[in-house]
Amino acid sequence: MKLQRKTIVPALALLVLVAALPFAILDTVETGRVYLFSRQFLEELSRRFTGPGRFRFVLQPALAILLGVRGGLADAKAGNAPYLLGLLFHAQRRRELLRSGVAAVSTLLAVGIILDAVFQLVIYKAVHPGAALVIGPILICVPYALSRVLTTRLARRLGVHHRPVPDRGRHGRHSRGQGDRET
Repeated sequence: MKLQRKTIVPALALLVLVAALPFAILDTVETGRVYLFSRQFLEELSRRFTGPGRFRFVLQPALAILLGVRGGLADAKAGNAPYLLGLLFHAQRRRELLRSGVAAVSTLLAVGIILDAVFQLVIYKAVHPGAALVIGPILICVPYALSRVLTTRLARRLGVHHRPVPDRGRHGRHSRGQGDRET
């Protein structure tokens, strides 16, 4: 198995969450509450936006928006329905759309989860895996999905249309007969 960024980063995120899970369970047993659904979570939420790591609240959504724009342009060129509409109303394409969305943002999602866990440790001296699973993905998925939909619609209005992919031969050139010439 070849180590690649697309497998290493999600594996690292999973490792961080699994390592934090026993401490979260202990916290739940000791306090009688689940951190994610507690008043403490809501009170500490503002510290995430003002303390160390606040730049990620700009960087992560910005990267997700760029990936969404790229996906939206690809959707417009392929003649696909806007991403969210496809997810909601085209059951036959739902799996394909989910896969393309996950493929586009999986590393960024994993980095978001890891960063949230690290900044929880820095700010609160504890890691709550449930919060990392909520905050990180929200910063990624919402901007990605919205920018992908809006880009598809805007691209269509500006005239980006479905373009068939030319048939390429074995050597990456357009397939033509022996005597065909480009004119």
